[in-house]
Amino acid sequence: MSTLRFQALQEASTRKPVHFEEIDRKSAIFGSNVFNEKAMKQYLTSDALKGVRDAVQHGTKIDRKLADYIAMGMKEWALAKGVTHYTHWFQPLTGTTAEKHDAFFEVSYDGSDPVEKFGGAQLVQQEPDASSFPNGGIRNTFEARGYTAWDPTSPAFIYGTTLCIPTVFIAYTGEALDNKIPLLRALSAIDEAATEVCRYFDKNVKKVTATLGWEQEYFLIDKALANSRPDLMMTGRTLLGHTSAKGQQLDDHYFGSIPTRALTYMRDLEQECMLLGIPVKTRHNEVAPNQFELAPIFEETNLAVDHNSLLMDVMQKVAERHDFKVLFHEKPFKGVNGSGKHNNWSLATDTGVNLLSPSKTPMSNLQFLTFFINTIKAVNDYETLLRASIATASNDHRLGANEAPPAIISVFIGAQLTKVLSELESVTTGKLSPEEKTDLKLNVVGKIPDVLLDNTDRNRTSPFAFTGNKWEFRAVGSNSNCSNAMTTLNAIVAKQLKDFKIEVDALIESKDMKKDDAIFNVLREYIKQSKKILFEGDGYSEAWEKEAAKRGLSNFKTTPEAIKAKVSKQAFTLFEELGIMNHIEVEARYEIELEEYTKKIQIEGRILGDISRNHVIPTAIRYQNTLIENVKGLKEIFGKEFETIAKEQIVLIKEISGHIEGINSKVLAMTDERRTANHLTDAQKMAEAYCNKVKPYFEDIRNHCDKLELLVDDESWTLTKYRELLFTK
Repeated sequence: MSTLRFQALQEASTRKPVHFEEIDRKSAIFGSNVFNEKAMKQYLTSDALKGVRDAVQHGTKIDRKLADYIAMGMKEWALAKGVTHYTHWFQPLTGTTAEKHDAFFEVSYDGSDPVEKFGGAQLVQQEPDASSFPNGGIRNTFEARGYTAWDPTSPAFIYGTTLCIPTVFIAYTGEALDNKIPLLRALSAIDEAATEVCRYFDKNVKKVTATLGWEQEYFLIDKALANSRPDLMMTGRTLLGHTSAKGQQLDDHYFGSIPTRALTYMRDLEQECMLLGIPVKTRHNEVAPNQFELAPIFEETNLAVDHNSLLMDVMQKVAERHDFKVLFHEKPFKGVNGSGKHNNWSLATDTGVNLLSPSKTPMSNLQFLTFFINTIKAVNDYETLLRASIATASNDHRLGANEAPPAIISVFIGAQLTKVLSELESVTTGKLSPEEKTDLKLNVVGKIPDVLLDNTDRNRTSPFAFTGNKWEFRAVGSNSNCSNAMTTLNAIVAKQLKDFKIEVDALIESKDMKKDDAIFNVLREYIKQSKKILFEGDGYSEAWEKEAAKRGLSNFKTTPEAIKAKVSKQAFTLFEELGIMNHIEVEARYEIELEEYTKKIQIEGRILGDISRNHVIPTAIRYQNTLIENVKGLKEIFGKEFETIAKEQIVLIKEISGHIEGINSKVLAMTDERRTANHLTDAQKMAEAYCNKVKPYFEDIRNHCDKLELLVDDESWTLTKYRELLFTK
């Protein structure tokens, strides 16, 4: 088996960068394979184009006659680009994307008159088999019917020879079976709530759009090396492997010169992204060896989520061409940094204003403070739900691992803005005097742009940080679909803004306050109520854990603990009140996430048992036999003196035996715990059993295996080592 490792090393070491040529400038090819405004103007009638625009901008329903014209234009555009098939591209509750391809090609009943056909019915709705997708108890397994329905707000695109039509996915009974529907509902809720609040400051605002800029971190590993590791192939991470003597200690990879093979891959990937209209802009080396990041320009949140989901698929396909394997797991290697997907979130009006970016007038800065403080209040009130939105088995490895935000949700705003909030907290209750209002507007609110210019400190330990003109939700995992976190964040802020408007209007009407006075009064109370969530210090420290506990903040270190918040009374009320998800849809997602967690730990346990007993132990025994033969030979030559001469070999033989026994006993105990957990019928209890009873054995088994890796002859070791996985360029 060790020959596979060395064959992989030989193959990887002789790789050359794949030849790649750019088609044209990025600006010239951007969106070429997207049925965007430019393509629609060319292929749609004016009525059909207006129908799509109205659907995108106002949510107007497209009637079937118009859908036929749109489908006709879309088909002609696709055929002109060599497309042969179409698919409804959707995001079921697996966390990945799904597609079923149908050919445009059709014939009459007698086999004559072949034609390329695609009508409004095929565009608007399809019926894929829904029985094998996660549903969380919404439907019985034998009930297969589910529907995909076109989402015109996310434009169709061509990948390969297939026209991909972004869609939602719903059950026959009407419940959402995907990640997109709740997100769209949450975006509608934030639009409505934020627009109402905006009108305190600008009556011309008719729409508010939530924007998202994700930062995708990932590892690039040579394909041959990755394929030589069963754990990487099956779980996306290494379940064992001793850390390399050189890791990231020297900080020599971060922002360093990008390796040639990796850069060629990035260039090819960027070209694919340009064709698909994904506006990627930034690329660089990350902290860990063979770790990288790419990031796009901000987009409307629904489109940004679609683009990130598409990108993760495209990254793997492009990697195949370059003999790479992309690892999205949050912690694929022990001892070096894992990967996240920072979600940079903001709100923009249809008048062109970023609501989280202050300007030079007191009125616009009061608007900024309104949305800024309301977001803090939302995170304060719903921190457990926000933590639950980023809880996965793989992200548990990363959160709090001195490289990523801790599992405690807190908000960082910087010293200068903390001072601004402190001054606002001292605002007089009730009506403000003319002097106080003038002083407040000129010396506090009016100076915020200057404050932000000097506010250059960054706190990389904060899970939710203000970074100048946006909020950065840093705790989202690299392997996650952004929709879960974005649905929750937009929902809690929408709810908070609704409550804010009710309170402000009440003060204006019942207390006869001026609008500004009422706003200042409500914001003052929010600052007082949200103090516990604000934290400027080191999120990695033990002192913060103790302080957070005193403040009453949650510290859920595992997914089974964290996701209980998803079925709390608070969560049900929030999602039902805003029309984002009903009781059934919320519970279904909770059940699905528990089941997914359990299955992932179960799979990892099985693979770890397999590798440790079928790879590590046999290798150790073979090497041990070599040592035994050596000792026997020394005994024959030196007689009674052999015990002194072979002392180190004998110690080594005993040490190897101890680790073999440790692996065997721990694997057997882990297997017994797994069997016990499998008999549990309650999903929460089963997940907790896998978390608290099964998973703890992983580290014990790994420790024994990793010790053997250091003891066994390198040429005998079958598993590709960390130094080879991380430093082969």
